[in-house]
Amino acid sequence: MAPPVLSLRGVRLTDGRELMFDGVDLALEKGARACLVGRNGAGKSTLLRILAGTLEPDEGERVASPGLAIALAPQEPDVTGETLEAYVRSGGAPTHEARSALESLGLAPDRSPTGLSGGEIRRAALARAFAADPDVLLLDEPTNHLDILAIEALEARLGRSRAAILTVSHDRAFLEHVTSQCFWLAGRGMRRLDKGFAGFEAWSEAILEAETETARRLDKAIARDERWLAFGVTARRARNEGRLRRLNTLRAEKADRMRQSAGGLSLAGARPPASGRLAIEVKNLAKAWGDRRLISGFSTRLMRGDRLAIVGPNGAGKTTLVGLLLGTVAPDAGQVRLGSGLEISVVSQNRSELAAEKSIHEILAPGGGDQIMVHGRPRHVAGYAADFLFRPDQLRQPAASLSGGERNRLLLALALARPSNLLVLDEPTNDLDMQTLDLLEDHLADYRGTLILVSHDRDFIDRLASSTVGLDGSGRAIETAGGWTDFNTQAPGFFAPPAAPALSRPTARRAKAPAAKLSYRDQRRLAELEDLAARTAADIAELEQRLADPSLFARDRAEFGRVTGRLAEARRTLAQTETDWLDLEARRDALESGAAPA
Repeated sequence: MAPPVLSLRGVRLTDGRELMFDGVDLALEKGARACLVGRNGAGKSTLLRILAGTLEPDEGERVASPGLAIALAPQEPDVTGETLEAYVRSGGAPTHEARSALESLGLAPDRSPTGLSGGEIRRAALARAFAADPDVLLLDEPTNHLDILAIEALEARLGRSRAAILTVSHDRAFLEHVTSQCFWLAGRGMRRLDKGFAGFEAWSEAILEAETETARRLDKAIARDERWLAFGVTARRARNEGRLRRLNTLRAEKADRMRQSAGGLSLAGARPPASGRLAIEVKNLAKAWGDRRLISGFSTRLMRGDRLAIVGPNGAGKTTLVGLLLGTVAPDAGQVRLGSGLEISVVSQNRSELAAEKSIHEILAPGGGDQIMVHGRPRHVAGYAADFLFRPDQLRQPAASLSGGERNRLLLALALARPSNLLVLDEPTNDLDMQTLDLLEDHLADYRGTLILVSHDRDFIDRLASSTVGLDGSGRAIETAGGWTDFNTQAPGFFAPPAAPALSRPTARRAKAPAAKLSYRDQRRLAELEDLAARTAADIAELEQRLADPSLFARDRAEFGRVTGRLAEARRTLAQTETDWLDLEARRDALESGAAPA
């Protein structure tokens, strides 16, 4: 292994009376592609500042190669200066590099920093870091407020960079694409995995299960509960086959409806039944702002329980499309019909519902008292707030003092408490850490109403959406069954700019007709998975029977540990086997029905 260009050794730091780090070691080699992972509040941003040399630890040392150039793009950039060019040059970049970096990220160098949007602030901070041409690049939540296309462009740029890169991010798809190494900050210490983020969850879950088993044997209930709070939802992500099965069913149904209505949707006919099976139906929607066409000729039908994701570059009209679907924005042309009995709950990007001076308790229970009605049933405020990772001592904290992620959690708690059968979430993942994202996904997976989701988080969309609408900003809108990955497969090149100006309205690119059945290889794999599942289930039953012997631990602790480890591994194998089997089954069903695989 090459010697590190930047490292921390035995770093210890306290925040007031609270110990944040105790003996942290971290080493970045030349050309590293690493991520720093940890729960909200673990100190990831603080550790980046120590690495950057802007914060001194209480103990330990920071070692950097002579002349090492380091650039930090912070989570909350303070973009100041007369122009954006001046801001970027203040990071040490020459004029031509500053201008080039800004223009490559779609920003005018002579523009004032005043009035920038969240995405523009993020791009300016990235331009400042790139223009410095550093040896080490430290990125703190670099995808916040960027749209999917900008994130993919960022991935490509990082792939070309010569710098060693350490990234803190909640965006799983982004981390899977740009990392080959993981640092896990947990329990005030650091663990290292020499694999990309794609391998992190299985690795961390195995460690947590082993530690939880040790805690169980030693009866350390508090330690066990803390681990569950920090990572319990994450550990369940790959094991919820029922939700995966339900989502695949929704995708297959959506693909079937889209195929049947390929000739256009009809708004004629009887009113929907009182149960409100129909949520929203639109035909040939068109909308422009000034001379700019945002949406032209878009039609869709949303039934109760559908989960629609809307994607596209910033400014393409995603929020406008939501307004058209809800009837709050008038179309220039086309028809909109809302189903009967709709109760709509909306979480917008601007978080305007949160009065700055009010406390969490007052916002959740505005009428006073200690109860909040959650879908018509009373819950204690503290208990419901805990579902969204708020501690009891935070309930009197004013909204003005909350972090961006905490404000977003509070808005989600409000929205999910209201009785609704149509939930609209506009960029809900901004500022959320991975554990809160898992918690939100958990809630939404159980939501029985219709969901409209505007998001730039590709993993989040893939796990929740039954269909995805893409807007390219020039008026084109295409809907495909499934999530973001499915959209790219079924509408390849949709977001690519046209080779020449179109003289007429461009038509949607047709997806290739799928094969009529699974390939021989996939059929063989399906049979192998069925056999493996049966054998693994039998192994689990045998191992559980052995552990049921109350004398085993007292008689042979080493054997007890071996059996426990084998049982944990068998359960992981069975969970992954069932997930793979479900994926292949869903693909086979879609192929046999003529739909694109979900």
